[in-house]
Amino acid sequence: MEVTGTRRTLSIAAFALMAMAVASSLEPVAANQDGDALAALHKGLEDPDGNLKSWDPSLVNPCTWFYVSCDGDNRVTRLDLGNLNLSGTLAPELGQLEKLFSLDLSSNSISGAIPAALGNAKSLTFLHLDHNRLTGPIPRELAGLPNLGIADFSNNDLCGTIPTDGAFQKIPASSFANNPRLHQGGEYEPNC
Repeated sequence: MEVTGTRRTLSIAAFALMAMAVASSLEPVAANQDGDALAALHKGLEDPDGNLKSWDPSLVNPCTWFYVSCDGDNRVTRLDLGNLNLSGTLAPELGQLEKLFSLDLSSNSISGAIPAALGNAKSLTFLHLDHNRLTGPIPRELAGLPNLGIADFSNNDLCGTIPTDGAFQKIPASSFANNPRLHQGGEYEPNC
């Protein structure tokens, strides 16, 4: 009878350990989604100074990476990548960062278009893309960001019309300065 009791205790302990393992593997799913989005960003960027070498996609979540801040649920809330000598392009996966409220990529040499998918980051409040080499139009999807209060697109090579609806009603004209091909008024130009 001693053997049966021991087996039952071991079975219960094994079940408890397995249940804890399954539960803990479910918790970081959102953090992994955030990590995947940042890994996509990292893949599109060149980092000659090695500022992003702590960005290891094999980690459970990106909250230990330099220049990344997270909330208590290990969701990315802030990216402070300004003035890091980065170049390359922005990843559309940035739009998957549901809790991101601050994105600073200013004073780098990032080129290419602003991804329209960034309009899916509905928590975004502060957006600094100034002093880069961004081209193309400002995506209209960004006008739908309900919390966007501060944005700076100045000193790039953006083109087309400056958005004036939705979130852009609060953004001053100075936030669009020094984009020679960007103008006020007129139709939206998706392929300027």
